[in-house]
Amino acid sequence: MKRLADSAPASADRGFSDQLIAWQKQHGRHRLPWQQTRDAYRIWLSEIMLQQTQVATVIPYYQRFLQRFPDVSALANAPVEEVMALWAGLGYYTRARNLHRCAQAVVERHGGHFPSAVDQLADLPGIGQSTAAAIAAFAYGARAAILDGNVKRVFCRVFGIEGFPGLAAVERQLWLRAETLLPAQDIESYTQGLMDLGATLCTRSRPRCGDCPTQARCVAYASGRTAELPERKPRKATPEKATVMLLVLHDGELLLEQRPPSGIWGGLMSLPELERLGADAGSADLEAEVGMALASFGKVAGMEPLPEFMHAFTHYRLRVTPLRVRLMARSAVAAQRAYAWMPLDAAADAGLPSPVKKLVEWLRRAG
Repeated sequence: MKRLADSAPASADRGFSDQLIAWQKQHGRHRLPWQQTRDAYRIWLSEIMLQQTQVATVIPYYQRFLQRFPDVSALANAPVEEVMALWAGLGYYTRARNLHRCAQAVVERHGGHFPSAVDQLADLPGIGQSTAAAIAAFAYGARAAILDGNVKRVFCRVFGIEGFPGLAAVERQLWLRAETLLPAQDIESYTQGLMDLGATLCTRSRPRCGDCPTQARCVAYASGRTAELPERKPRKATPEKATVMLLVLHDGELLLEQRPPSGIWGGLMSLPELERLGADAGSADLEAEVGMALASFGKVAGMEPLPEFMHAFTHYRLRVTPLRVRLMARSAVAAQRAYAWMPLDAAADAGLPSPVKKLVEWLRRAG
């Protein structure tokens, strides 16, 4: 790893914090829905939703969640399936499961009130050190350091910190920087300023350096290295998985299956899958395999392959082969708990994973 630039604490660099606070008060974001409150529940909800997700995408989900779950007790007492359905389309579904677990923990451990101490917040499900600090700062005015991806990018560029930020040694340096730069007052404006700077000006690509309040002190700008800092993680080949999704139709209804609680799309309604056939969807045995898989629901009248598509997850890509399957007649068997028949029009509006929802919407339009 390259030598860390300027590895000494930035104890004398108070100008950075002062500049950032002044810029945020004049040019930062002030009208986001979660900025008009000190309610820790609402602030926590926004912080979880904003993890790896853009503000414009989060706002409608945030508003719908508050309409259905106005406080932490309402969320804690709701079935997890309802929480997952309301989250559908926002992605990174572990966040939704942890959201529900965290709400229950707040009710059970803290009487329905989020604690003000950063270490107690960080001990709750789904809340890391940086998110805990943000909640404590915005809800309680606590003087605590944040260090999310945007802040890491700002620090690496402004102070010329080299090395991949995911490495332990580099992350320690960044945390030291974050804690040392904390201002004595205006912690809310400073914390929001860091978020705003990384989200609106110091972006990963095409940073707006001409509008940046820290341009004069920015090492990356002075050395022409904004495209190089922060250093990227060394690339590895992205694994690929494959699956066959079955769009099983009968009398205008679609067969849906509830996913297991863990794994991708955990707890959501989705389409039945034949994962072992994904790598060989054109196999001569495919029709027999589909017939066996659907034997409990009826005899297969015909099946038609639809165009394959790829869906990217954080750590791998999924190659999906959709099959439209028609049944001759639906078997009159006892209901299976994990499955449900739903009218095609209603299924398209249900809480489905985004690629499944697009597939069902295409099927509805195609008739």
